[in-house]
Formats: sequence, C-alpha cells, structure tokens
Amino acid sequence: MSSPVTRVALLDPKRAFAPLADELKQACARVLESGRYIMGPEVEGFEQACASYLGVKHAIGVSSGTDALLVALMALGVGHGDEAILPTYTFFATAGSVARLGAKPVFVDSCPRCFNIDPQAIEALISKKTKALIPVHLFGQAAELAPIMALGKRHGLPVIEDACQAIGAEWHERRVGGITELGCFSFFPSKNLGGFGDAGLVTTQDDKLATTLRHLRSHGEVTRYDHQLLGANFRIDALQCALLSIKLKHLDAYTAARQKHAALYTKLLSEAGVGAHGSAGACCPACASSDTAKSKAGKGAPVVLPFAAQSRHVFNQYVIRAPGRRDGLRDFLKDKGVDTAVYYPVPLHLQKAFAYLGHKPGEFKVAEAAAADSLALPVWAEMTSDEVTYVAERIIEFCRR
Repeated sequence: MSSPVTRVALLDPKRAFAPLADELKQACARVLESGRYIMGPEVEGFEQACASYLGVKHAIGVSSGTDALLVALMALGVGHGDEAILPTYTFFATAGSVARLGAKPVFVDSCPRCFNIDPQAIEALISKKTKALIPVHLFGQAAELAPIMALGKRHGLPVIEDACQAIGAEWHERRVGGITELGCFSFFPSKNLGGFGDAGLVTTQDDKLATTLRHLRSHGEVTRYDHQLLGANFRIDALQCALLSIKLKHLDAYTAARQKHAALYTKLLSEAGVGAHGSAGACCPACASSDTAKSKAGKGAPVVLPFAAQSRHVFNQYVIRAPGRRDGLRDFLKDKGVDTAVYYPVPLHLQKAFAYLGHKPGEFKVAEAAAADSLALPVWAEMTSDEVTYVAERIIEFCRR
C-alpha cells in the first residue's frame, strides 16, 4: 500500500533519471572513453534526431536556450539601433538577448486566456527599425502564428519562434520551431526534454541560415582559424547530446504524462466548482474562435484554469490564476507541502534592467494582471495521480475556507 501523500515537489529530476539510469550511465561512459567531448558524432546524431522529431531541415545544437535566441538574432543581423517585437509576459532571456545585441525590445501585451502574445497589438508597433518578430510559445502552448506570419510577410520581417518551453507542441498539426524562419529551444532540466545542465537548439528550414548559425556557434569560424563572422562559443556539449538522445526517445511519453496530469487537475477543480476557464477580455484569434472558450468560460470561480486553444499543449507548466488570492493560496499550499512557482512575478517592461525604456505600471494590463495572480502547479511527467489529486484537494480546501 502506498504511503499517503504529504509533499509534492515542483520538480524531481531524480525520479526522471531513475528508470533510465543504466542507459544514461552507459552513454556517459561511452563519451568519456571516446575522447570526443566537443562536437563529433554524438552532437551530429542528436541534431539529426531532433530535426526528424521536429520536422525541420536543420537542427543546430547550442549551449542554452538563451544562446539559441541570441545566435538566432545574430544570424539575422540584428544589432545596435534595431528593434524586435516580443511579449512582455515571458522569461527574461527573450528580451535580454535582444538588448545584449544593442537592439531595443519592443513589448506587447498578452492574450488573457492563453497568456501568449496578442497578435492584434503587433502591427501598430512595427517601425523602420523593426528587424524581427518573436512570439513565445508560453508554458508549452503554441502562440497564434497565422496573423504574426502574415505581418512578417507583409512587412518583410522574419519571425523567430521562442519555443524554449514548448518542444513537441503543435500549431495546426505542425511542430513548433519549424513553422517560421527560426525556432529556439531549451533543454534546461525543468523542460519537457530536460537535460543535465544547460543546452539548447536552433531550428530552421533555410540552408543559408543554417550555415550561418553553425559558423556563429564556433566563433564565426568558417574553416580552421578562418573567422569571417563575429560569433562566440555557443557549442552544445557532446555529453549533453548523448544523454538527451536517450531522453528524446521518451519525449512523447513525458508529454502524454504531463497532459494526463493537466487533465486531472482540470477535472478535479472543475467538478468541485472552484475552477473554470476564464471568460474575461479580448483574446487572440485562436482563443476567440475555440469551442472551449465558448462552452467552458468561468463565471465567478475562484480559480481560473489554463486555457488550451486548438493546438497541442505540452504543459511545460500548468498555470492557474487566483485573482486577489494568489499569494494566500501559494502560502497555504506551501504549508501543506506543495511546491509552486510564479511565472512571472514582474513583466519585462517593469524590470529594472529595462527601466531605460521608460515604461510605467498600467501600460500592459493583461500581463500585469497575470503576473499578480498566476501560479504554476507541479505537473512533471513522473508525478503520480495521487500527487496531482493531493494538490487539487488542497486547492479545493483553500477555496472553501
């Protein structure tokens, strides 16, 4: 008989490691014995496997998700005085990579249902300085790409998919990262395909861009000691590739487990009457046209459940909203042994690092509201149904107090 649940971690990498321990140790030993620690067959094999999984022509391994974004921007020639348009409600690296190149991040508000960028707010921000559009597939759900790609085509602007949280997610049955000019992925340990340290990937269907990316990740080197571009050391480690190649074979199973946990959360919270899908505000075209938006809109429920538009959501995070009660709920869950996280407590336009842009509170109301009341629950693949149920029961307990 299993022990009653008393604690649920936000993530437990050791539980993910255990079933693959022997295979992972063998891969590690193979790399150590080979003496090929930089580039080589392990990297090439992993890149080919990723390209096949994602349905792209080129997959280029890099040192992190952040560096994936940085080198993608570099490959497009984004630099001093340029601008790139992106959501304010996302991880810092999306905008930080733009700023590191001397370019200006231009922020956009979010859809209140799926949290992704509001595509209808982009065109008014496009200027002669705009060099790229960067939608983020936030929390594992594809952003609505059709209007963004149309804008890109109309204005001659490349689109970079920030898919760092969304490997395996789909938009109209196409894997994200291979839909626009460039895609960026992260293998940080908390991701659906989590590595054993930092690692990332850039994807493209464009041969010329792929060649440029491969040169840039090795200091702009075209042939040995022939540096025709100003690149950097963005190489992925051979050891990471060997280990990630093993986990890649299980990625769809990991995703299916996350989706199962998410569905159980939604079922338990909905049936208890404390959770429902949000109904307020204008939203992106995908959410506005979804049957879920019309049939399951919440009215007065204390917890707003994650909204899945018509796409394959891979649930890198399961993010609820508890308007006016988020911090109280988080403290209550902590007291009950449940780890949670806030993604993200401060939108990028209000971060000190971007104070020079002159933004003020109230400019991006949806993002600021999401930052104030969103809470991510544990949803990692190796969780048990009992653990998910325990978390849901504690939320129900809090809401009924």
